[in-house]
Order: sequence, then structure tokens, then C-alpha cells
Amino acid sequence: MYYAHYGLDQPPFRITPDPALFFPGGNRGAVLEALLYAIKSGEGIVKVVGEVGSGKTMLCRMLERELPDGCEIIYLANPSLAPAEVLHAVAFELKLPVSSDTPRLQVMHLLQQYLLEKHGDGRQVIVFIEEAQGMPEETLEELRLLSNLETSREKLLQLVLFGQPELDDKLNQHRIRQLKERITFSFALTPLTRAEVREYLNARLYASGYRGGELFSGAAVAAIHRYSRGLLRRVNILADKALLAAFAEHARSVGGGHVRRAAADSDYVHSGRWMTLAVVATVVLLTAVGLMVFKRNNQEVIPMESASPTVGAAPAPGASLAPDALEPGAAQSAETNRQEPVEAGNNSNIINN
Repeated sequence: MYYAHYGLDQPPFRITPDPALFFPGGNRGAVLEALLYAIKSGEGIVKVVGEVGSGKTMLCRMLERELPDGCEIIYLANPSLAPAEVLHAVAFELKLPVSSDTPRLQVMHLLQQYLLEKHGDGRQVIVFIEEAQGMPEETLEELRLLSNLETSREKLLQLVLFGQPELDDKLNQHRIRQLKERITFSFALTPLTRAEVREYLNARLYASGYRGGELFSGAAVAAIHRYSRGLLRRVNILADKALLAAFAEHARSVGGGHVRRAAADSDYVHSGRWMTLAVVATVVLLTAVGLMVFKRNNQEVIPMESASPTVGAAPAPGASLAPDALEPGAAQSAETNRQEPVEAGNNSNIINN
């Protein structure tokens, strides 16, 4: 819709992974190079961890494009596989003559024979396992047994685990420590910084045909970084909707207000808003407790024998006098300050199309 308005040849912020739009910044390029080296070395199991929307699937597509023609890649994208199904799933992907009721021992024999033939031809078989954090421990243990397929010098099957940070938590469990010991390379996809978000936006725009100046203002970049938390998928969604909001106003650039509307439309605002309220409530509570402690520490203690002064004696310091004991005209009046509640305004979350 807005492509011609901004001189774009194609959508710059699609969430579908497109290797032509790969961004090497934010350590993505370095991780890709290290992954290529680790896979080509063929030693052990490789692990890649990143938050949801951090670019793991894009790395898979880039690896598929960058690996040599002698590599045969298969995907296991179903994290709910039972241990007895893993071996069959790999065999099905390799189009081996097996069925669901083929005995496991026979499947293992066919798989090993196939891998030996590929190894003899100088080819490498690689298994990409996505959403590995969702696999049962027994299934992960079965994957470890698959890594035992090897010659006297080299592995016959290379395994690459892609997962969310929960994968590390699972691998730290004592019951599957043997699998963790087989992992020789571990990589992490970290969120983009504010400067990297700016580079990412510009790289995507210019790869899509844009040839103008800075399309996203500094305020827009800051807002996208804040609402996206540096995650690529969120950056794409926010940037696309912010461009649409700017186009609806016939604006030539994207401002912070356009991003805020995009964030509200994407439901990215509420978590940050509730976090802010929680912080404010905590500060108020701590302040109130601090004032109570301060007043208690500074309060003077009145001895019991001084609480009721005798007739003719001077009142003890700090003792209160009854109203009829006051001299005429000596009564004092005190006023209390009232604090009126403040109502927070509501922000509009609607993008005007």
C-alpha cells in the first residue's frame, strides 16, 4: 500500500524469513560464520539459543543457502516427537523405505547404511531441530544416541539444535547431562541495541529499493527499540505498521507518534505500561515504609511517672494538656492537607488508515 509513496520495490519488513534481507549486524553475521565452521567440522552437536522472534529461522534459511552443495539438510520442526518417533522421523525425511511399524533396530540399520554411503560420496547429512526446548527429555536423549552414528574418525550425522532460552534450562538438568557434554559449539542470538535497530531498519529499506534520507526519525527508532525489546520480529511488525500510519497522514518520514500507535495496535504497549505502574507502586510503598520507620525512630518516649503531672508541678516535656487546662486564647487549631487523586489519561491505540 505505502510502497510507491516511499519509493520501495518490495515490502521491507515482512516477518517471513527472506535470505535476501538478512541483516549481519547484531552478531548475526558472526554467528552465521561460526555455525558454518562448526557444521563443516562435523564434531558433536551444535546449539543456537535465542528469544522468540530473534532470528533463528532466518539463520536456518541462511545456512541452507550458504552450506556447500555436498550437504543434505533435513528439518525436524515438531517438538512433541516421542522418543520412539525420532528415528522414524529422520528416516522419513531421508526417504528411506520404512513405515511407522518398521522395527527400530531395522530403521537404525537402514539409516546407518544410508549415512555410510553418503559419507563415502563425500556428502554430509545435517539435521536442523527447531523448537528444541519443547522436546521431552527422553526425546533429547534419543537425539544423543543418533549422534553416536560415526566412523572411526568422523560423525555420520550432524545435529543442530535451535531453541529458546528454556533449552539451556533443560540441558542443565542432571538427567540429560550426557547430551550437554556432546554439545561442542553454543551460540546465542542477543536482542538488538538501539543503534543496531537503526542500522537494521535502514538496511532493510535500502535492500527494498529505498534511496532517500533517514525515513525513521530518532524518536521513532527509540520507540521501536523500546517496544520491540530488540527482537527482530517485533521490529518488523512495528516498522511496517508505523510506515502505514505515516502514509495515512501523507507524512514523508516516520515519527515517534506513528510508532506508538503501531505498538498500541500490536498490543505491545500494555506490558510496558503495567511494568511502569508496578515500579511506581513499589516506590510509593517503600517511601511510606521509610517514613514510618523515620517517625518511629524520632519519636520521644514519655516516662510513665511523667504522663500525669501533679498539681502545681510543671508538665513534663512532651506531655499533653487537657483542654480545660489551657489558658484562654491559647488553644491552637491545626489544618490537614488533602491530596486529591490524579486520574491518568487514556492514550489512543488506533492507527488511522
